[in-house]
Amino acid sequence: MSAAIVGWAHTPFGKQDAETVESLIVKVATEALVDAGITADQVDEIVLGHYNAGFSAQDFTASLVLQADPALRFKPTTRVENACATGSAAVHQGVRAIKAGAAKIVLVVGVEQMTKTPSADIGKFLLKASYLPEDGDTPAGFAGVFGNIAAAYFQRHGDQSDALAMIAAKNHKNGVENPYAQMRKDLGYAFCREESEKNPFVAGPLKRTDCSLVSDGAAALVLADEETALSMRRAVGFRGMAHVQDFLPMSKRDILKFEGGALAWQKALAAAGVVLEDLSFVETHDCFTIAELIEYEAMGLTREGDGARAIKEGWTQKDGKLPVNVSGGLKAKGHPIGATGVSMHVLSAMQLTGEAPEGMQVSDARLGGIFNMGGAAVANYVSVLERIR
Repeated sequence: MSAAIVGWAHTPFGKQDAETVESLIVKVATEALVDAGITADQVDEIVLGHYNAGFSAQDFTASLVLQADPALRFKPTTRVENACATGSAAVHQGVRAIKAGAAKIVLVVGVEQMTKTPSADIGKFLLKASYLPEDGDTPAGFAGVFGNIAAAYFQRHGDQSDALAMIAAKNHKNGVENPYAQMRKDLGYAFCREESEKNPFVAGPLKRTDCSLVSDGAAALVLADEETALSMRRAVGFRGMAHVQDFLPMSKRDILKFEGGALAWQKALAAAGVVLEDLSFVETHDCFTIAELIEYEAMGLTREGDGARAIKEGWTQKDGKLPVNVSGGLKAKGHPIGATGVSMHVLSAMQLTGEAPEGMQVSDARLGGIFNMGGAAVANYVSVLERIR
């Protein structure tokens, strides 16, 4: 039994001082049910994606979803976590419940509130997504981890500062058209390329414009089994999906290859019976611009070490042969960790139903690919989506 997305909701990402984790959850859960055209009593199961790691004092958050409607009381509800891929972990868990026949309708919510946390603690909490015995003392926290990855990539494949700036500029330009994005400003290539007072180096060769944003936000979607989904007003099915988990210590693998991500792409595309060239667009995990560059190689868009070609030749622009991160990606949209993977699925479903915000819609979008990554290519989730109604 396969599953489909039949409804969704998405808050703006950014600094949400007036909100709490609870209020963000309640808002998107309520709106997603309305969008799907169902009532809370029809939900069979609930999955919440919430990384936390110290960002919220309330650490037992699964039942906060029940605050959206009294009819959700007594529904099986689970919080899942898999670092920055927490949102996709929640989505995949919901799909598995439907495939197993344990549920017909699943409500999936992803949430994070990060901006109320002091800067020093933000770095400490994010670093928990790395292998602390090796990376726990890395200067600049998780940015430092990816700064080291960027430096190693430059050493092996040459200076890629131009390509990284092009990726940042592309995603910021795309983010202008996304009403949910935290930063809706076209910064331009020159600003992203040059070090300045407003764009200093943060870690290794990575500047501020190479790093995703600390955000608050939530997204939710309603999953239904295919028979139920086909009776609803629109449905986006999972044509293929894969989850590949790799070693946590980077010392046990070649970190410049994102091998877990590459295998996840291979498995998901094979399950979908398609090749990368069949996709209309990809939403990928650009927590740092170097990640998007390596992901071009992992998804099979270019050969190893040649990822820069994809951005320099315009392949991944909105009008290119494989648009990547037309939403602005994590770079411009923001990265409230538990919400990110759910957001990727919501925005991809919007693309496939022709409901993406004006200016963001990919022309004639038929198949969408999603890659959401936890840690440094440790938790790797790929979904291939298509509209089935």
